[in-house]
Amino acid sequence: MKKISILFLCLILLCAPGFAGQGEYQKYSYSFFNTFDTVITIIGYTKNKAQFDAVAAIAEEQFIYYHQLFDQYHEYPGITNIYTVNQNAAKEPVVVPEELFNLIALCVEKQPLLHNTVNIAMGGVLTLWHDARDIAESNPASAALPDMEALQQAAQHMDINNVLLNMEESSIFFADPEITLNLGAIAKGYAAELVAQTLLESDMPNFIINAGGNVRTGHPPLDGRKAWGVALQDPNAAVGSVETAPDTLFLHDLSVVTSGDYQRYFILDGVRYHHIVSPVTLMPSNNMRSVTVVTQDSGLADLLSTTLFLMTYEEGMAFLQDYPDVGAVWVLNDMSVRMTENMHQYAASHGATAR
Repeated sequence: MKKISILFLCLILLCAPGFAGQGEYQKYSYSFFNTFDTVITIIGYTKNKAQFDAVAAIAEEQFIYYHQLFDQYHEYPGITNIYTVNQNAAKEPVVVPEELFNLIALCVEKQPLLHNTVNIAMGGVLTLWHDARDIAESNPASAALPDMEALQQAAQHMDINNVLLNMEESSIFFADPEITLNLGAIAKGYAAELVAQTLLESDMPNFIINAGGNVRTGHPPLDGRKAWGVALQDPNAAVGSVETAPDTLFLHDLSVVTSGDYQRYFILDGVRYHHIVSPVTLMPSNNMRSVTVVTQDSGLADLLSTTLFLMTYEEGMAFLQDYPDVGAVWVLNDMSVRMTENMHQYAASHGATAR
């Protein structure tokens, strides 16, 4: 089975009563399904619906653009995107839009610091796993693992040093003609952060974005609460269920992003093969069920959630010593929950509330 549009974080505000706005502000929400293969929901407080609709329309337009810009499987008229880069950057430098260049530059900068976990240059390996999931979804009887020899061959072409960036020209060149970039570990969170910055400058700075589970909160809700509530998904529960949530976080002006083994996957001989693949083993990682990262920047949260998922819990705790502004919650394979100390202030299990 393959899951693409799963909402693995459940917004408490979507199912709790009494969340009308206070005074002249009212709560409105809008959802759409045409970007990043998932449902995106925007909830915010404005003086009237016309004001909300105008801001939400800008946010949707931006999400559509970033989806097209970071899409590695399709090309779009008038847009030089990651698909264009993968098709042409080994022939000559490809000049790309600022947002795409900055995202790739960030990943190239961070990759040596991620302890051989996330690597956007392992697109060849991830494509083989993507194709295997597609086959398993369309014809479960034909489900099979990617050929290990093919995976190892693709892994010969994922050296990030072969991605050459020209900052003055905003161009990208591949020194290895067989290298392929995949931005899946960060693209959705990075896009959510760009949209959030727009909303913070708009007439609706009090908002929450749920981009298929990548949650970015703005200023607090204008209904008497001091924080937005976000329930973490139980990996074994039905999507959207909050009854068995491992914990609930109450926060504002922060991002909450989870990586888990219950998102995009297929089952073969009783074994779950999900989409988060280790560059070391070339197989999906089985260190834990999920890890949730909390920090301000949604792009960084997205990147680090994948990074931590590819580490053991102990390695992740040590890794985060260098990130004092980042918190994490782990759901381990035995379903026990661990968290960094700086998460206690947000967690219902440690007394946090929305009030």
